[in-house]
Amino acid sequence: MENNQFAEKYYHGSKADLAIGDLIQPGFGSNYGQRKKAKYIYLTATLDAATWGAELAWGDGRERIYIVEPTGSIEDDPNLTDKKFPGNPTKSYRSLYALKIVGEVTTWKGHTPEQLATMRNHLDLLKQQGIEAIED
Repeated sequence: MENNQFAEKYYHGSKADLAIGDLIQPGFGSNYGQRKKAKYIYLTATLDAATWGAELAWGDGRERIYIVEPTGSIEDDPNLTDKKFPGNPTKSYRSLYALKIVGEVTTWKGHTPEQLATMRNHLDLLKQQGIEAIED
């Protein structure tokens, strides 16, 4: 990926304590559903989607939003595109390849407690229904 002022920035929300230069790789427990090993790593080009990722991530760590560079190809995230948001307005993507951390967003505004409760209730309902992330 070229590093210039016009290149799209990608973000990854997490509770993992990582450093610039670290790689975020697939194969770890998913943040959602039954916490199966994730085949993909997820990223977004919007700060709002990354905020959701940080707030809803599994674990007790501090919520973080990393600026990342894909090390391989990326594709639209089918968990959000077409099924929920045709045309990918959330700019949500996934990759089979690692994401390299190139920075961290240190100032960002989270969602309201009411918004978080609504989203968590929705995710709990999906989990009860056995709905997992699309991994094909």
